[in-house]
Amino acid sequence: MKSQTELAERAELLKAFAHPVRLCIVCRLLQTDSLNVSKMESCLSVSQSSISQHLLKLKHAGIITSKRVKNEVYYSLKNEEIKEFARSILGGLEND
Repeated sequence: MKSQTELAERAELLKAFAHPVRLCIVCRLLQTDSLNVSKMESCLSVSQSSISQHLLKLKHAGIITSKRVKNEVYYSLKNEEIKEFARSILGGLEND
């Protein structure tokens, strides 16, 4: 059986995924590899500040990483394990 710490970490990961906007962000990142907030805003119909808050939660949970390119920050999924987990949760929705 997993330790309480490992189970708590998994629970936090699930909590981070547990919002429609965050799931949509993850879905878009599965489709495109890397996006900035402006691109996300155009496809999510949510304010830029709201998207930034959701990105912060995903980043703190270890789901996404960020990379600054000049004046923009691009976000991507952290690793293959996260991508695989996201695909299992989304059940093919990322292909729509």
